[in-house]
Amino acid sequence: MVQVQKVYITYNQVHKLCQASADRILNDFQPNLMIAIGGGGYVPARILRSFLKRPGSANIPIQAIGLSLYENLGKDGPVEEPGTKVTRTQWLDLSSLEMSNLVGKNILIVDEVDDTRTTLEYAVKELEKDVETARKKLGREGDRTRFSVFVLHNKDKTKKGHLPEDMMKDQRYLAAKTVSDVWICYPWEATDIDEHDKLAESQPLQ
Repeated sequence: MVQVQKVYITYNQVHKLCQASADRILNDFQPNLMIAIGGGGYVPARILRSFLKRPGSANIPIQAIGLSLYENLGKDGPVEEPGTKVTRTQWLDLSSLEMSNLVGKNILIVDEVDDTRTTLEYAVKELEKDVETARKKLGREGDRTRFSVFVLHNKDKTKKGHLPEDMMKDQRYLAAKTVSDVWICYPWEATDIDEHDKLAESQPLQ
């Protein structure tokens, strides 16, 4: 079995990556709404919201979707590998006012890592379909919804998934940090946070 190189990320590092990315997101993406992909996108989205808040303005709302792509590499360990099929575990309520709130907005999709890009591709495509359906239903064909993507880490590797050409051309994709193809262990996955932080200190992500 191939030995997987693991690196450990602390909450402090996540916080600083969000802080460093906030101005670019606020100025270039101008999000009205964030959609966090669970479970890795929840914490970055919440931290990011604090840095995107401006005096006199309301907090940017956060909605959540759940997508699963990873599979366990072995029965005795926590290491997982990308699967081949995206599974919805949670989605927006298409029958509620949520969908009308997406039409004509700038929406920032947040996840922790861009590995194979399969999950991000699925999220963007399916959300675009749902917004288009809502737009026609509401008679708001002239209201364009613009999606952007933010991830903490992008793995420098060949991607299986693809994001829309206009999104990449308009630079509406932002990774706070690009890293080699290693297994990234995030703090919200830890069962012993003190041990996790010690490992992060001894094995820093380059």
